[in-house]
Amino acid sequence: MNRRDFARAALAALPASTLLAKPNSKFSGVQIGAITYCFRSLPSTANDLLKYCTELGISSVELMGDAAENFAGAPPSRPAAFAGGGRRQLTPEQQEAMKKAAEERKKWRLSVSMDKYKALRSMYHDAGVAIEIVKLGLTTSMSDEEYEYVFNVAKALGSHSVTMELPTDAALTKRIGAFAEKHKIYAGYHNHTQVNETSWETALSQSKYNSINLDVGHFTAAINKSPVPFIKANAARISSFHLKDRKYGSDGGDNLPWGQGNTPIREVLQLMKKEKYKWPANIELEYAIGEGTTVMAEMRKCLDFCKQALA
Repeated sequence: MNRRDFARAALAALPASTLLAKPNSKFSGVQIGAITYCFRSLPSTANDLLKYCTELGISSVELMGDAAENFAGAPPSRPAAFAGGGRRQLTPEQQEAMKKAAEERKKWRLSVSMDKYKALRSMYHDAGVAIEIVKLGLTTSMSDEEYEYVFNVAKALGSHSVTMELPTDAALTKRIGAFAEKHKIYAGYHNHTQVNETSWETALSQSKYNSINLDVGHFTAAINKSPVPFIKANAARISSFHLKDRKYGSDGGDNLPWGQGNTPIREVLQLMKKEKYKWPANIELEYAIGEGTTVMAEMRKCLDFCKQALA
């Protein structure tokens, strides 16, 4: 089975009702998308995630790396006994099992064909969903061959950016930036509330392909004010947004349903429209889903919020 046939077979597994019309979540020139982390409480194979996006009408995603690698046939990244995560102290036997799993994942990564990722790209493309970004972390302990693998995956998926958490190690961002520049694919560094307005300066100075994956909700909480001036000042170095709502102050509490916090999501989207910023603004659903509603229902609310803000 060649790459195109493989993609068609996978696409055929989706419900016909989701394929009647191509999704379109670009409103007034602003590309609204979603990071597939939004669906973490639901079955999250690449096929599942595509089904959710087509049902919602979302035409652009930041795809979590596990979904992409599992589609391509990756071995488990951690032993089955560790399902559910947690920070408990590991026994020597468990540490050895984790080490073995990591070695098997590395061996697989360096041998897998990019045709599997090209098939994934085709499946999403044929359904009308672009994989604009893939989230795959890079660490100091990874080999150059693994770095090549990550950027080749992004290229095969048609992504313009690889996202990861913002490192504090300048040597690491310099190394990542060099690979990003070699492949002409942005490394987008994501923030939580550990940042301020200068936190990206070192990374941005090291490579023109080091960029900002700005979580506007976390950033609002971190700096205790509107992120709009920062966005205007750094527009040339932003590669994507995460959209969520939080109150001012890093101790301001949890993520909130949109409109209940201090994050100026509407103002941010209107700025994107006015200035014709071309990077995607991705919904990141992190607030608690209460009784009487669902992830899909809340995603629709967020998407409608964006559409109305850009009308």
